Order: sequence, then C-alpha cells, then structure tokens
Amino acid sequence: MLKLQRTIAKSITLSGTGLHTGTSCEMTFNPAPENYGIRFLRVDLGGSPEIPAIADNVVDVSRGTTLGVGEAKVHTVEHVLAAVVGLQIDNLKIELNGIEPPIGDGSALIYVNALKEAGIVEQEAPKDYLIIDETFIYHDEAKQIDIVALPLDNYRVTVMVDYQNPALGSQHTGMFDMEKEFENEFAPARTFCFLSEVEQLADMGLIKGGDIDNALVFIDHKIDDNELTKLGEKIGLTEKLFLGENGILNNKQLRFRNEPSRHKLLDLMGDLALIGAPLRAQILAARPGHKANVEFAKQIRKLYQQKRLVKKYQFVKTAGVVFDTSAIERILPHRYPFLLVDKIISLELDKKVVGVKSVTVNEPFFPGHFPGQPVMPGVLILEAIAQTGGILLLNAFPDPTEKLVYFMQINNAKFRKTVVPGDQLILEVELTQKKTKVVLMSGKAYVNDVLVAEADFMAGIIDRPKQNEEEK
Repeated sequence: MLKLQRTIAKSITLSGTGLHTGTSCEMTFNPAPENYGIRFLRVDLGGSPEIPAIADNVVDVSRGTTLGVGEAKVHTVEHVLAAVVGLQIDNLKIELNGIEPPIGDGSALIYVNALKEAGIVEQEAPKDYLIIDETFIYHDEAKQIDIVALPLDNYRVTVMVDYQNPALGSQHTGMFDMEKEFENEFAPARTFCFLSEVEQLADMGLIKGGDIDNALVFIDHKIDDNELTKLGEKIGLTEKLFLGENGILNNKQLRFRNEPSRHKLLDLMGDLALIGAPLRAQILAARPGHKANVEFAKQIRKLYQQKRLVKKYQFVKTAGVVFDTSAIERILPHRYPFLLVDKIISLELDKKVVGVKSVTVNEPFFPGHFPGQPVMPGVLILEAIAQTGGILLLNAFPDPTEKLVYFMQINNAKFRKTVVPGDQLILEVELTQKKTKVVLMSGKAYVNDVLVAEADFMAGIIDRPKQNEEEK
C-alpha cells in the first residue's frame, strides 16, 4: 500500500534547558511542505540559518550528536529525531532560539507529546523509502561495534549493549513494530551514565544541564557522602545526592527492566534519521554509540543518494547495468560521434565508477586512424575514461545537467597496448580529491583484464551556458 509523507497540522512550542550546554532554549515544531525533510533553524542567529538533519552535517559526537552548518550548531539532536522517526513524520521545520533542545526528562517523551498535540497529517507526495536490498555491514574491531542492515519490507531494530561494568552488564532489546511499540515502549526510555563518568563529563564541559531528573546514574563504585556532596556542587545540583539501594543514584526507579538498552535503541533511531529517508530494513546493532551510528548513517546515506540518482536517470532496470546509453545521454552533454562510453556497470558515489566502451569497426575515426590497420587514438581512450569519470560528479552539485566539466590537466598518461576493432574497454575511474570547482581523478582502461591506458586528470566545473528558445 502506498504510504504518503507526513507533517504536523500546526506549530507548537516547548522550552527548557539543554542537557550538555545547560542553556535555556525555546523550540518550535512547524509544518513543512512535501520533500522538505527535517531541518533545524537557529532563529536567534542572523538570517536564521538552516541546518538540514543529514549525516553530512554532523560536527561532533561527544556524548550526543551535534549538527552544524558554518557557525550555526545544534547540540544533542538524537532524541528529537528519534521522536520524529518514531511518529513517521517526514517534513518538519524545527526553530530554536538556542544551541540545544530542551532535554525534558532525558527521554523522547517531551517531543512525542508535543508533536502529537500538534496533530500529524498526511500530505499528497509518497514517502521516499530507502529500501535495503542487500546486507550492509559496519564493523569497528577496536571497540567491538557491529551494525548491520538486512533486507526487510518493514523497519525493525535490535540492540545489544555490553559495558563490561557490573553495575549494568549486558542487555538487549528489540522494536519489531514501530507503529505499535515506539511511543509506549521506547520513547520513555531515559538517557543514562555511570557515576564514575559524571566528574569526567563535567570536566569536559558537558552535562551542564544534567540532574537526577533527566538522567539515570548507575552506581559503579563506592563514594562517601562528602565526596558525593562535592560532586553535586561541581555539577551545580541543588538536590542532595545519595547512593541508592537499587544501584541507581537517589534510588531513581527504572521505567523498564532494560531501560538503558531501550534508550540506546532510541539514540540509534535518532542517529539513523540522519540518512534523510525512512528505512525499510532490519537493523542489528551490538554496542552502538553515536560515533558508530553516525558513520553507519553516512555510509547508508551514500547508498540512498546513489539509489535516488540511478532512479532519476535510469528508467529501465537492467541486471548488471547502473546506467545504459540513454541514461548516460541524460547525464553527459556529449553526443555522436563523441559519446565514448556505452554503459556504467558499477558506481560508488564520490569513490569509483566502472564503465564500458565497445569498440567496433564502425567507429568514425578508424578510416583515418590508420587506413588498413585501424587503431583507436590514445586521446580518445583518455576521453572515454574522462567521460566515465564525469558520472562520479553526479553528487557534486544539485543538477549535473546545469554544469560542464573541462580538462585542466592530464598527468602521467601512459598508453601500454593498442586498442582495435572488437575490443571492449573497461574504464575504471577513482575520485582522488574534490573541491568546490576542481576535481582530481585517476583512471585506467583495460581490455581482457590487461591495462591498455592510464592517466590522472584535473578538471574544472563550470556552469553550462543557458540556451535561448531558438537554440532549444
């Protein structure tokens, strides 16, 4: 069944103190148009700069996820984004007059309740799901972190945590039906830390807005009353601290037996919102944290961007082909007799592309190069490599059809074997450096796995001249 994008019916405002910065902030959720996505706006700064909630804009992951564009930043966005994802909202404009959203009770409930009060409404455009169709793995050997995305026509998340700390030990949890489970089973799960971490966090300039009402503190070592009082004063608490009999500071009661692992699932949902699209996948995570979550989100976002671009240009899905000739003509400005790549068979955005050029005796250059002994000109092999490399720039600017790519330099060119009619060139190009208007690429051409030519390219990106109506 087709599912439509969602936003909220009206604006709603909440206020409070940020967990880490300790600053006051008023935050307003506003409706947003279709395909707008989730964006934070710092209305207290000149020009009210926008910060799209995407992984590319993450600037810090110290005990929370911070987004930034230029000088504008928003700290600790993961709980807000988890609420947005959990309620399946696609388009939202979030205005803040401070640097960090109100923390509430340390869970996502404050945001869930506000968004539900504002009312959730369907829009006319369909949801743009990222459908995971093959296993995707993130692994950090040093920290023993694993996050896996598996194909599934739904959204499920399973999390296991193991802090190797007797105060908490190992826990696991799973969300199998977001629509039925998120609001009551996961949104109320509060953030937490260990008593041994509190002083360290305070020394790092964090938890300035933390207290025992917005975070669970697990007691993992003994401390006398005098030291506990000094610790409370250091982090600015007015309430007297004491070691709880249940292993939690001030005897705070758990909302769920495995509340810490549920909160880790909540954090993971919020960080994966930075992919920029709702997921259809099963996510399995062992020992996740913000840094790993964001790295995983960045990699999955690349996959999402690539799938969107392929869908934009390749109208007919063909096994083993990313872009056919018709799609290439929609991307590149070249035409007969100078379109020298037939299809793209592999693409990793901003990394590597593999193209194919089938060399036939009908090529227009063979009658003159050379009569009676046709050989493909080396400069045209380089041109074929460069055109293939142009596909790598699809993600470099919003609309590649408005840009042209010109050579600035060709370095280290080598021609190792002649290319003749009947050969099939396999063209491999890697992006080595990308700046705003200049890119560096390294390319190789093969025939039957034998290297026939290679070179390094520097290219400049310019605006394509506008055509007038008569030219069109």
